[in-house]
Amino acid sequence: MKVLKTRQLVKLLLLLSNILSGPSGAAIVSGSPGHGCGNSSETGPHHRIQVDFNTAVIDNEYIVVFKGYYTERARSSFIGAALREAGPGTWKILPRHNILSKHPSDFDVLKVASKFQDGLDALESHPTVKRVTRHRKVTRTLKYIKEKETPDGGNVVNNQKDDGPTTPDRPCTGTGPCWSQTFQSRPLNRQSLSLSSAFWNSPAKHKSRRIMRALSPSRQITTAMQAEILWGMGYTGSGVRVAIFDTGLAQDHPHFKKGRIKDRTNWTNEKTLDDGIGHGTFVAGVIASQKDCLGFAPDADLHVFRVFTSNQVSYTSWFLDAFNYAILKKINVLNLSIGGPDFMDHPFVDKVWELTANKVILISAIGNDGPLYGTLNNPADQMDVIGVGGINFDHQIARFSSRGMTTWELPGGYGRMKPDIVTYGTSVRGSAIKGGCRSLSGTSVASPVVAGAVTLLMSAVLNRGNVINPASMKQALMVSARRLPGINMFEQGHGKLELVRAYQTLRNYKPQASLHPSYIDLTECPYMWPYCSQPIYHGSMPIIVNVTILNGMGVTGKIVDKPLWQPYTPQYGNYIEVAFQYSQTLWPWSGYLAVSIAVTKEAASWDGIAQGQVTLTIESPPEEGEKEVRVSVVKLPIRVKIIPMPSPRKRILWDQYHNLRYPPGYFPRDNLRMKADPLDWNGDHIHTNFRDMYHHLRNSGYFVEVLGSPLTCFDAKHYGTLLLVDPEEEYFPEEVAKLKRDVDNGLSVIVFADWYNVSVMRKVKFYDENTRQWWMPDTGGANIPALNNLLSPWGMAFSDDVFEGEFTLGTHEMYYASGTSLARFPSEGIVLTETLKDQGLEVVKGESLSVPDVPILGLHQTKTGKKKGGRMVLYGDSNCLDNSHLQKDCFWLLDALLEYTTHARVPPPVLERKTTMSLLKKKLELPERMEGSHLYRYSKVLESHLGKPVARPLPACPSLAWATAHPLNTSAPSNLYKQVKLLSLGLDSLLPLMAQQRGDEMEEIRDTPGERSSEWEAVPVSKRKTHLYESAPVFPTIAFLGMALVLVFLVNHLYKSKNKPRRKKQRSTRKLPPTIFGFKVPGV
Repeated sequence: MKVLKTRQLVKLLLLLSNILSGPSGAAIVSGSPGHGCGNSSETGPHHRIQVDFNTAVIDNEYIVVFKGYYTERARSSFIGAALREAGPGTWKILPRHNILSKHPSDFDVLKVASKFQDGLDALESHPTVKRVTRHRKVTRTLKYIKEKETPDGGNVVNNQKDDGPTTPDRPCTGTGPCWSQTFQSRPLNRQSLSLSSAFWNSPAKHKSRRIMRALSPSRQITTAMQAEILWGMGYTGSGVRVAIFDTGLAQDHPHFKKGRIKDRTNWTNEKTLDDGIGHGTFVAGVIASQKDCLGFAPDADLHVFRVFTSNQVSYTSWFLDAFNYAILKKINVLNLSIGGPDFMDHPFVDKVWELTANKVILISAIGNDGPLYGTLNNPADQMDVIGVGGINFDHQIARFSSRGMTTWELPGGYGRMKPDIVTYGTSVRGSAIKGGCRSLSGTSVASPVVAGAVTLLMSAVLNRGNVINPASMKQALMVSARRLPGINMFEQGHGKLELVRAYQTLRNYKPQASLHPSYIDLTECPYMWPYCSQPIYHGSMPIIVNVTILNGMGVTGKIVDKPLWQPYTPQYGNYIEVAFQYSQTLWPWSGYLAVSIAVTKEAASWDGIAQGQVTLTIESPPEEGEKEVRVSVVKLPIRVKIIPMPSPRKRILWDQYHNLRYPPGYFPRDNLRMKADPLDWNGDHIHTNFRDMYHHLRNSGYFVEVLGSPLTCFDAKHYGTLLLVDPEEEYFPEEVAKLKRDVDNGLSVIVFADWYNVSVMRKVKFYDENTRQWWMPDTGGANIPALNNLLSPWGMAFSDDVFEGEFTLGTHEMYYASGTSLARFPSEGIVLTETLKDQGLEVVKGESLSVPDVPILGLHQTKTGKKKGGRMVLYGDSNCLDNSHLQKDCFWLLDALLEYTTHARVPPPVLERKTTMSLLKKKLELPERMEGSHLYRYSKVLESHLGKPVARPLPACPSLAWATAHPLNTSAPSNLYKQVKLLSLGLDSLLPLMAQQRGDEMEEIRDTPGERSSEWEAVPVSKRKTHLYESAPVFPTIAFLGMALVLVFLVNHLYKSKNKPRRKKQRSTRKLPPTIFGFKVPGV
């Protein structure tokens, strides 16, 4: 047996000892005491950031976007030529005082006279002008709020327990005025997404958040993500340019290596580059700190973009200039911890597309508006951006993290899957403004965690050149992510970011296209929620799945020919019909594939599982040095559960077509008490803010379908009830006539309305003191005048009164939140009244008045001659169904009303207190449409004709072209999730677990990506850079290796002791202590 040198064994054991004793198994480099967490300074208890925003469109200022980059002189001449007839003195180009002011640009900021519509029209028609949009200003206020955990996992904020969503302002209890004269300024721009910011265009939505289990002070976010493995291989972010768009950073901050802050630029109107708030410092620290609270890529080149002033003010034009500079500096990775719901801010969205088209990998926070669904923020909801959600260290989705789906596509289509991935965003430690560390929560914390990881990953694959781009990086992150159990895809996307697996994927990545989600399985719950929550059947509205196409082969591409539908014959795929809508051009790096799924007539009575697949061929132009076009073939497996057609009584049709939301117009919240969250922006969809209502209906045995087209486009004989909830849109005359015929033939209708009062609408307008700009609602909580037109054939109408209050109906506690009342109802109908508070009077005059006998609910059986038709139900408030600000749900009432519409059973609580409109002996006023309303600008029904809104021509009903089937006479895969992978992942290859030893010199292990992914090279310590950590965190393999080394050490000493020559014992009068393996041990 070869005897090992004791010195070598001691070195290995010391290394193992460092591994086992370091923070969470990380070995700390000697001579760097500052790297240990134990020496870091803490600023105090955990904080969350409350972000308040006051933003508005700037009066008479416009952004003129050109179709290309032109010099300042050329841009001025183009604008002057377009506005020649406007005359001098009516407009001027505002100067921009920043580093790009003398460089070619693609936009200008124009200030015009108050009445300048003709000039704007002339500008938009100029051949060099792309579009003209209003200029926006945002004022942000960051408030750091201390939090501590309660025993049950909640938080105490300012001595008050956080139990969930914000509660509304309490109603007035006295007789004096108590209503504020104006609401907060209309929020119209983007904001930081540290907890608990609300969204781009509103003040903080959830003012109190639940913080999950706090991270141990000694734990590093880099350790949790296993960044030490890549550090141990020599990768620390070197060679990667990362941009941080935030509040700035001090040049001499002690957490960053000297020379690593390569560039600091100020895009504000202040004369400083430093961070006066602390948010930008925290974000930069998570990405690149090398001391105390460690960042992922300490050797990356930091480019700091200061886009907010110390007063936390910014402008859209500042962002556009800063984005242009990032392109000029060839930035690789850009972190954008801001967001908002305004996906129709065209200059901003267009510039984000231009950024990614220039190979900038953009990471953005998905938003802090959870747990409500449909709360995704832009730009994180864009296909070319990596949208990041947050989890806690128990691997649970953080309460604050926004949920999907995207709402761009509503009402006609269906949203896309977002976020893309999730990572730690709760109690994460990062750099404080003056040194030391602090803990923060929010998706703006999760975003730099991913940005730092991406920077580290990119430094590890720089030798791969053009293979790494925004699409390939996003593909690698998503395909290597670990799916979290029991969580659906609109909460977690592809799952939790796994840094090491992503690195393995990138090492062997080959340019290709991919689909996300990579399969459609309507039987897989809960991940595939909501698709898996309801089986499909013949005659139902088609299920729409919006799939994102990522094209890692090039910035542009296309789908060759058409998608191919291939049903599996043995798995009854012939019972499925599919139709496609897709991007004609994939740019930048991405596109969409909308798959509509229906059941054939042959399966009208069939029950079972059917399967097929969609095959697409993606083509991209050849890269430099290539001659052949790049081609990638991708497949989308589909599995659905089919059931026989249910009874029409069990089928409910949800009207989505007549719901409008922000953006583009100002549509106010349905509950006037919610002054801190004034915009209705969640889509009003059964899978967003009406999600709980949908679950309740499904659990009650109903089948709910969505109508994304006019009321003229459905066959009423298939449905028992049409559900109209909180509609803001107008109705076509043809829809009014069609609904009358349908009700006469037996269709029932349930309407949940909301407030509408012109005086209240004028009172809740928004005023921004900075711009002196008023913003008027385009409608009330619901469009009551339009609803009254729809209900007029039955002599029904809602009033313009606004009421609120609590009452009891049967055994149920109810809350009426800013609802309306019945003004007209048939005399033979059943009416329910309550005593409520006149909230409209409170808003307008500041007076409190209790009103008895307010008619809030009406039930009526229609008749045509002697023939009975459908049943009509009217209720004046929808807030009890809406998750946005749900106080007390009325799902039980919806159940009771459905029992009435389907079986003519009047709810017992209503029967006990029923009355009629004729007995009330009061005539209520009908609401008038607001003069000067701009609803026609956003309406699908109205258009402007000679200055007056008129109905557009009725659009044709959508007609799907079902794809031709190309049957496959083979068996379908049994597991769709595991079957779909990227090509050449190499996820099974092993990584070195620790440094090797050669002689007396420790060597670092570095992989050499290329043709053979299994090759590794050893780099001597003298030839490599100093790294923060020398080894990986503790794995079971390392523990086993440590035991083996100890065993070898003991065997070695035993062997040596047995082979020593025996010496004669000398007699001694004293006792020698006994020895074991050469070591002295105390005697007994």
